[in-house]
Amino acid sequence: MEVFIGRQPILDLNEKVVAYELLYRNKSTNFFPEVNSDIATVDVLINTFMSMGINEVTKGRPAFINFTEKLLMSDMTDFLDPSKIVIEILEDVAITEELIQRVIQLKRLGYKVALDDFILDENITIYDKLFAHVDYIKVDFLLASLKQRLEIEHRIKSTFPHIKLLAEKVETREEFEIAKVSGYELFQGYFFEQPQVLKTTEIPVNTIQYLQLMTLLRDGEPNMTSVAENIERDISLSYKLLQLINTSPRRRAKVRSIKQAVMMLGIAQLRNWVSLLAIRETNKNHDTDVFSEVMHSALYRAKVCEILAKNQQQANYSEYFLIGMFSLMDALLQRPMSLVLQQIPFSDEICQTLSGGDTVMTPYLNLAIAMDKVDWKNIDEGVTYFEMTTQQLETIHREAYEWAEHAFM
Repeated sequence: MEVFIGRQPILDLNEKVVAYELLYRNKSTNFFPEVNSDIATVDVLINTFMSMGINEVTKGRPAFINFTEKLLMSDMTDFLDPSKIVIEILEDVAITEELIQRVIQLKRLGYKVALDDFILDENITIYDKLFAHVDYIKVDFLLASLKQRLEIEHRIKSTFPHIKLLAEKVETREEFEIAKVSGYELFQGYFFEQPQVLKTTEIPVNTIQYLQLMTLLRDGEPNMTSVAENIERDISLSYKLLQLINTSPRRRAKVRSIKQAVMMLGIAQLRNWVSLLAIRETNKNHDTDVFSEVMHSALYRAKVCEILAKNQQQANYSEYFLIGMFSLMDALLQRPMSLVLQQIPFSDEICQTLSGGDTVMTPYLNLAIAMDKVDWKNIDEGVTYFEMTTQQLETIHREAYEWAEHAFM
């Protein structure tokens, strides 16, 4: 399934790109479709952090992302990387004491905060409290009147010089020059570049496994082994989890199993992550027919590698499971394996194996691939290498095949 993100550059006084605003898109046409604002933000976050990869989308620059009041007050910010996001508070969010306290919390977490499409309202008396914790104010040059712009510019320049003014919807050279003279430091609009639409392929979620995972996480103290096993049965959940771990500012180690990734994330953030997915998945209909055969093969290979590793008394058999599961990730995502591996925190040995290198793990993956393709020449070579009998091979095939089948039930 194809997924999309709109990306518009934000430039400085020298017309150099210093950040991007990420925008909701549901097809390659370059306009904002009618959609619930919560869904739009969740979709942007999932596509950025769990499908395309934040570093690929923003090229290492900050991402300005719109947040509704509901999402702003939610726990989803707990597992995002504050160094990579500027939270844009939408213009329809009420400015209250509660909002100010939430902004203070976000600042303590390391986030930068912007006010989007901002216009001063004479009925609001707590602007100074809010402005003390705001990093950017975005002013719409297309909609804001000259009087409204002058009020904002004077208030910020005279009292809150730490705030950077960002002129958006700048459409002419004249507007750009006016904004510079007026004290704006950042600029965005069609004068510089229309939003680009980025596209990638996403693996559909296996709905049955997804619902089972939500059920497991409802327990007060869920069994983390069962949670990990549930995620392992779904390639989409596994990939999104590893993408999330890779972008976490708290990541300290390479991931050697799905269970390790689950433990690294922690139960609270795992629940938040699943809730984030739930918001979007319940509003989408995935057609899994195109991917089902490839996904089945990937799961079959994963289980074969794991069983072989256990039989050979490999202590790190969970890593062998991962090489089988991710051996077809390039086909599922329609992206080069080298790019996929850049976005997942695997050990060097897993990366080398999946890249076609000759490692200790390579014979396991080769046999799993041969069994999946019914390639008897390479199956015979694998059987000889592992000194297996035909009966042992059939037992491994049957167990792996039934496990992969069960994952789709």
